[in-house]
Amino acid sequence: MTPTALATLIALIIAHLVGDFLLQPRRWVEARQRDKARAGVLYLHAGLHGLLALAVLVVAGVDPLAAAALALTIAASHALIDLGKAHLDPRRLAWFLIDQALHLAVLVGIWLIWQGSLAPVTEATAWLARPEVLTHALAYLLVTRPMAIAIALAMRPWSEEVTDPGTLVAAGARIGILERLLVLTLVLLDELTAVGFLLTAKSVLRFGDLRARRDRKLTEYVLLGTLLSVTATLALGLVVRQLPWSG
Repeated sequence: MTPTALATLIALIIAHLVGDFLLQPRRWVEARQRDKARAGVLYLHAGLHGLLALAVLVVAGVDPLAAAALALTIAASHALIDLGKAHLDPRRLAWFLIDQALHLAVLVGIWLIWQGSLAPVTEATAWLARPEVLTHALAYLLVTRPMAIAIALAMRPWSEEVTDPGTLVAAGARIGILERLLVLTLVLLDELTAVGFLLTAKSVLRFGDLRARRDRKLTEYVLLGTLLSVTATLALGLVVRQLPWSG
């Protein structure tokens, strides 16, 4: 894969993001949700994406006729995907992610057609299959739900003593997952000092609430859970860094 080819793919993705998030007014989205296929802005939006993609392909040196055909394919697929999304609940994160994944898949497909080869897919697959990449993926997977369940089980003897944690439903678990993802990233980047800043920042944010509640059991429970979560993640990150193929 040449740098120019990779730059073209990145440019196509940037053009998509510009068209979807910077050049699409809120009223267009509302009109599409309300009028479905009868919304003229649906086709205007898709045409805008086609023009942006055409500009990228022409600048990349693609033959004008071929570039026009590829851009038209992008515009048509964009209209179909957005029309399908218009029949779904726009407030659901899952539909948003699926929508963007489909658009990305189309762009990658168009890019591969322009390349005329599946070599980039082979290279990407070979990279993903490397032991160090799989090890890092495993570590990130472990610090999400598996470690959340393990910590919850470890904290169970004390959780029954905390009758009213005073938090949103499942918020603590999600905060813990995000915290562990960040800690693991910092450990793998050898930024252990930043982990200390993260703990300090969290302590400052929680100190006021815990002090106001004057609940020593809750304070100790939060402290124990945080230290257990961070310690486990630190240990996992350090183990990953010591593996022979991770260096």
